[in-house]
Amino acid sequence: MKVITEAILRDELRDTQIETYVIPEGKILSPAAREYLQQNKVKIVSSKDKPLRKSNIEVVATDVPPAQEPEVPKKVENLPKPKYVDDTTGAFYFEKPEHMTQLAGNRLVAKDDKRILFRGKLDALEALFVLNQTILIEMGEDMSIVEDLEDVLTSIREMMRCDVLEEPFTRETIIGLTHAELREHSHYPMKYYKVKQMVLPSYKLGKTYALLNQMRTAVRETEVAAATAFHNGKSYDRGDIIEELNRMSSAMHILMCKQLAKLQNQEAK
Repeated sequence: MKVITEAILRDELRDTQIETYVIPEGKILSPAAREYLQQNKVKIVSSKDKPLRKSNIEVVATDVPPAQEPEVPKKVENLPKPKYVDDTTGAFYFEKPEHMTQLAGNRLVAKDDKRILFRGKLDALEALFVLNQTILIEMGEDMSIVEDLEDVLTSIREMMRCDVLEEPFTRETIIGLTHAELREHSHYPMKYYKVKQMVLPSYKLGKTYALLNQMRTAVRETEVAAATAFHNGKSYDRGDIIEELNRMSSAMHILMCKQLAKLQNQEAK
C-alpha cells in the first residue's frame, strides 16, 4: 500500500484551498501528512466513504450544477507557515512535538539524538565543575585550584555556545598553557612537577585529589560522547571540539599532578 507523505501532499495541494481531502483507494496518509491536513482544518475522507472525482482534492465551490465542472482552485494567500523542520527527514511542523528538541535554529531532532546526548554530557560536566568548586571552597582549599577550574569551565561553556550556534571553537590556552604545552606537561610530569605520571587515585591522597580525578573522568566521558556525536562515516565533524576536550583532559591531569606535588612538599616539611 502506497504512503502519501507530507512532501507529496504539499506538492499536490500547492497554491490551492480545500475543505476536504479524499484519500485515494489503495493509499494511506503518513502521520506527518495527516497532521498537516489537520493543522489546516481540512476534513479527511476515505475513498470508500466518498466517490473520487478526477482529483482526490474536493474543491471549494458553491452553487455549481452537478453536470458542471468545478471551478479552478484559487491561489491561497496567507497560509500558515510551519515553524520547525525535521533535521533528519525534512518534514515540517507547526508545533514542536514533545519528543523532539531544537538542534539549531528551527531544526528539530529527537531528544535521544547523539548530538543532544553530547550536549547533555556538556551540561552535566558544567554542573559537576561548579559543585566541586563549591566543595573545594568550603574545604578551604587553595583558590588557585578553584581559579584553574574556572578557566576550564570557561572552555566548557564556550564549547556549548559554539556547538549550538554552529560556530568554530577557538581558544588558545587552558589554565595558562597552549595546546602544545598541555600535551608536553601532561606527558612529562616528572620534568615539570617532579611527580610520576598518572598516579592512581586513592583515599590516602585526600578529597581534593579525588574531586580532581572525578572531573577528569567526566571530561573523558564527554570526549567520547563528542566523538560519537560527530562521527560521520569515515571522518569526524567538529574536530575543533573533539581536540579541545582532549586538551581539557590533559589540563585536568596536570591539575592532579600539581596537587600531588603539593602533597609531596607538605610531607617533606
